[in-house]
Amino acid sequence: MTDDVRNIVLGVVAVGLGAALGWIARTYLWRRKLRRKQAFFGLPENSESLLVVNRDPATAEPAVHRFDVFALLELSALIKDCGAHVQVVTQDAAHQGFGERTEFCVGGPGSNRRMVAHMAAMLPGIRVNVDPEPGPDRGAFQIGSERYRMDPGVTEYVLLARLTAGERRETRPVFLFCGQRAITNQAATRYLARHHERLARKHGSNSFVLLLKVVNSQAYGPDVVELVADVSRAAQTALPAAAARGSHRAD
Repeated sequence: MTDDVRNIVLGVVAVGLGAALGWIARTYLWRRKLRRKQAFFGLPENSESLLVVNRDPATAEPAVHRFDVFALLELSALIKDCGAHVQVVTQDAAHQGFGERTEFCVGGPGSNRRMVAHMAAMLPGIRVNVDPEPGPDRGAFQIGSERYRMDPGVTEYVLLARLTAGERRETRPVFLFCGQRAITNQAATRYLARHHERLARKHGSNSFVLLLKVVNSQAYGPDVVELVADVSRAAQTALPAAAARGSHRAD
């Protein structure tokens, strides 16, 4: 074998080894990223999850608002990426506890009974005005001593929460998307899809409640979202009696 042939063979071998090592490294990083995503969402491979659908309060017929449909589609894509399965149920048909399967619950307490139950059990520091009559406080959030009113189409708020109950390692989380309008529910699901890696690094497997502001949805739809505050402590601390009497309960 001449020197030229030997150099060519060695070069081909080196390129092959480099390609193989690069593929192994990329596969390892991809799998590690996937495992972190599965851990954050509580969705190991082939696990089961629950997607609770609310109803459109603007109609007397059983229906889902189109922005809530978009939210459900975005959540379904997240679940599929984790290699998990999803069961879709309506808000009045989800008669089971939480913690056995990851749950994604969409819609405020005015359109989702399941959301009412979760907020009463795990978020005693939040009240939502569900009065159907027009007024400045319609749809307003009270979180601790603060009140957040909406200006439809201009400034609207939505709660994004990841909650767990109990200390068991295998307990699955519940994700809540509780918005003042349907478009804010979609904004929260989109925010979660975009920022879940950062949220996982910051919160790990702990519960959190974030208050998000949707800016100028009449022009930008669900795309312009700002983080107002991490309200986890206030949301999980019962309101003082005077504050509770002066607000509208979610239920």
